[in-house]
Amino acid sequence: MTGRVLNIQRMSTEDGPGIRTTVFLKGCPLRCTWCHNPESLSPRPEVVFQETRCIRCGSCQVVCPHGAQPALCEACGRCVTECPAGAREMLGIEWAADDLVREVVRDRAFFASSGGGVTVSGGEPTMQAPFVAAFLEALGAEGIAAAVDTCGACGADALMQVVASASLVLFDVKLADPTRHQQCTGQDNGRILDNLRRVAAWAREGEGRRTLWVRTPLVPGATADAENLSAIGRILADLGPGVARWDLCAFNNLCREQYRRLGRIWDFAEVPLLTSGEVAALADVARRSGVDPAIVGVSGASRRNVRDGAAAAGAGEAS
Repeated sequence: MTGRVLNIQRMSTEDGPGIRTTVFLKGCPLRCTWCHNPESLSPRPEVVFQETRCIRCGSCQVVCPHGAQPALCEACGRCVTECPAGAREMLGIEWAADDLVREVVRDRAFFASSGGGVTVSGGEPTMQAPFVAAFLEALGAEGIAAAVDTCGACGADALMQVVASASLVLFDVKLADPTRHQQCTGQDNGRILDNLRRVAAWAREGEGRRTLWVRTPLVPGATADAENLSAIGRILADLGPGVARWDLCAFNNLCREQYRRLGRIWDFAEVPLLTSGEVAALADVARRSGVDPAIVGVSGASRRNVRDGAAAAGAGEAS
């Protein structure tokens, strides 16, 4: 049983409680215009070139069947192995589930001291459901708490196969309106919301400690407005006690370099962070949307207000 892993990120504090090791997988069914992990979108391996490291030795051109021409790249990895300067990097490595378990259990001491564990993210974990299910089941046998971060754009069987061995599900709900969701992600949200209801029922009725956190990115010009947050809040309120936390994740543009390495243009590269007043105003909208106000939390960075009162007022008007 193998899966295609993009990255293993240690000492994470943003993908669930405590200190976590997050395993990012390759492949995602959505194409969110603000995506913060563009390297995970394609399920296939990719080779990226970092020009600043290149020493112009020509080794890659010698070993590549296509002369290291990016348009003809088959991601065979020969140039990555041969490059003496590390200017080429392979995105997407095959891991056996057992080997991946042995890798992440090295962090067991951090999990035990902080109440953390392992989170499987992406990309979208359900695109590799059998592998993820086997990995999570093995983590459970090791006594390590496991979480899954999903966008919910998947079949119900794949979703429940993955969450069956998880104690925590991080479920992304980006936009309530199906038309806006289609415009911003490439798919409407009908199946996503159906799956959200399934996971909420799993959290309410399942045996043992099972928890659902909903996460909504606060993206300027896309998701960060009062209409959207109010509508999402009404959806979550209908789910009752199945939702333990609603995390509003403030937008950042730290992934600009990732787009540059991939040779892609990112429409949000110059979009500034929300001010602290804008974030506070949006959080207030969420708390007044019908959910239990205590479940609403905010994560991520924000800009300091130039004029606190004016910024907060502006957020209300823009929302």
